[in-house]
Amino acid sequence: MKQISYLDAMALTTERMSNGGVFLSVGGDVPNTMTIGWGAVGYYWKKPVFTVVVRPSRHTYPVLNERKCFTVSVPTGDPLKQQLGFTGTKSGSELNKFDGHGLTAVPAQQVDAPIVKECGLHFECVVRLVQDMTTDQMDPQVEQSAYPTGDLHRMYFGEIVACYRTDEN
Repeated sequence: MKQISYLDAMALTTERMSNGGVFLSVGGDVPNTMTIGWGAVGYYWKKPVFTVVVRPSRHTYPVLNERKCFTVSVPTGDPLKQQLGFTGTKSGSELNKFDGHGLTAVPAQQVDAPIVKECGLHFECVVRLVQDMTTDQMDPQVEQSAYPTGDLHRMYFGEIVACYRTDEN
């Protein structure tokens, strides 16, 4: 394991989010992971922050609201397309996504949420701000294309408390 700067991880993370996705994982009685393709790594409050968005209709939503921490695991070698497709279409309320589906939950270093062992790049985050999206100041084109049913995301601003690689790259 090699600790790295979040700045060194931004380009690959953004590329993977926009080309197949990455894994957002939360803890709980049964750990859960889901595919995300939207998010941002940035700098707020003099801290590195990973902003993720989750819809209220997702199983991850109440767990994230309760646990206040998450991890983001980024495939580095194998793009894990099949696993990302699976975790993006199945709900953790119906099955354990880590049980027999090609993904392994491994304890994170600093937060109470797992990382995905099969990935080589990991962010561990503690939620510092939660903000609901609204349409009152949203561009109408964005609203029409991204939210035709009104199922707006909640934004979670997670302070990056650890960023590291577990692969050989």
